[in-house]
This record gives sequence, C-alpha cells and structure tokens, in this order.
Amino acid sequence: MSDPGARTLRLLSLLQARRYWSGADLAGRLGVSVRTLRRDVDRLRELGYPVSASRGVDGGYALAPGAALPPLVLDDDEAVALALGLQAAAGSAVAGMAETSVRALAKVVQVMPTRLRRRVEALRSATVSGWGPAPAAVAVDPAVLTTVALACRDAERTAFGYTPAGRERTERTVDPHRLVALGRRWYLVGWDLDRGDWRVFRLDRLDAPRGTGAVFAPRRLPAEDAAAYVRERVGGAWGRLVVEAVVAAPAKRVRDRIGPWATVTDDGAGCRVQIEADDLDWAAAALGLTGAPFTVLSPPELKDHLRDLAARYAAAGAP
Repeated sequence: MSDPGARTLRLLSLLQARRYWSGADLAGRLGVSVRTLRRDVDRLRELGYPVSASRGVDGGYALAPGAALPPLVLDDDEAVALALGLQAAAGSAVAGMAETSVRALAKVVQVMPTRLRRRVEALRSATVSGWGPAPAAVAVDPAVLTTVALACRDAERTAFGYTPAGRERTERTVDPHRLVALGRRWYLVGWDLDRGDWRVFRLDRLDAPRGTGAVFAPRRLPAEDAAAYVRERVGGAWGRLVVEAVVAAPAKRVRDRIGPWATVTDDGAGCRVQIEADDLDWAAAALGLTGAPFTVLSPPELKDHLRDLAARYAAAGAP
C-alpha cells in the first residue's frame, strides 16, 4: 500500500480492531517496512490518536485511551450494529439518552452508504421487541428522526406533511430549531413559515420530511430552552405520569432489568426508581419486572391501581 493517506486509515482500523499488535505483524499487514510503520504511527499521533509503543524483541503498538474521543473507523457490520443500537437508544427512557442518541445517529447515517442504510432498515423492520409493538406514542420512523435532526443541525429549511389530531393532513414549511424528547414522544420545535409563528410538531404525526436547500438565520426562541417551550405548549400531554418508587434491591440489578425504561439511583440498601409513563399499567409492569419488593412514593393513584391488579391476578389464579 503506497498511498500514505490510505495506509494511515488502514493502520488506524487495525489498531482499533485489536488491543495490541507487534511491529512485525502490523508492518506485514500494511506491506511496508518497520521504519515506514514508525513514520505512519507518528502521523497518527500528530492527528491526535494516542498510540503507545513498547520496545524490544516483542515490541509493538496499541491504541491507548486519550483525553478526547478521536474519530473511529468502522467496518460495514460495525456501522450497521452502531446505527441499530442508536435507534434503540433513541427510544430509551434513560434521562438524556434519547436526544444524544439521535444526534449521534444523524452523524452516522449522514456518511453511511445507501447499501448499509438498506441493511439497517431491513434489520430494524424484521426485529420484534419482546414488549410487543411500540405504542403509537413512540412509533417514529428513524429516517424521520435523522432527517429532522440533520435539518436542525444544518439550519436547513424543511418541508413535511403533518396531521394534527382530528384534522386533515397539511403541508408545512418550517425552520427547524430543536428536537425534544419528553416522556415517550418526540417533538420538533420550529418556526412555521405559513403561520408566521413558533410551533410544536409531534414527530409521530409528521411524514416525508425533506430539505429545501435553503439555509435560514436562527431566531430567538421565546422560552428558556426548547424543552421548557414544549412543556408549556403541550401541557401534561407529554408525560401524564411520573412514577417514583423505592425498590428493595441493589441498583445494578434493577438497572439491568428495567434500565432502558427508568432512571435508577442508589438509595442505601435499595434504590430509587423514576419512570415517565403514558399509563399506570406500563409503570406497574416495569416495577413488577424488578422481581423485588417495592414501595410506591407517587402518584397515589398507582397504589389503588396495584390493588386492583392484585385482586384480578388473585381471582385469575383461584381454583
């Protein structure tokens, strides 16, 4: 491999694929001399990659942890797995994970070849969750998420179809400002050009988003931040229930069981669990999955709901 740039990328890929390489093995893989390999390693270090070296007969190279995350080189299978994982995390109830996952997913999808995008979509559509079909509240096409996320990032004017509850579909042209995940729903905050005002759009009611190619100057949002604006506009609809409970089990065990749907924090011998739920049944099911005794702190109506569930289960198990 004679091209230094291509060889440097190949070297980076090899270092990321294995924890340690001997100098001879690396040079052989690249088809260069050990001296040329040393120059290529120095080039990676200049680019910010912390490559450590050991001397001696068994000397070699390893990619060490650095002060910041450098760019990664992924093969096809790794890129598909990463995209699928980020899509799953985008639906997570873990605080702060959903919006972060969508930003990362947008970066991956932007540079992903079409053939890999098809693989991601095929695998996603063929994957069935053990929890059954996603509720309508979270049934958002990942392609819609990533398209809108990129438009927000690039300040690109965007057109899409929108169907408000109980009304007909209309075409909208919007300057997208920010994506917000609240409860188990996604919202877009943007300036609606047709109405000349700020609007909040539920992404599960939005279809066929496409960029217009026009770049807009950002406007000042009339709120402290986008999340606060969505809460103000949609009221309690975004997350009708916030459930808090104390579970008599170690936080790690509870997190392993319901971590994707709850925020779990240590609380002495047990842990404290917070769940944002669309209904009481969902919260009751999640707490039951912990497999441990628990005490509901709020809301009070969950306690009555659990009593009703207990009576129904007892009746179902009666001879």
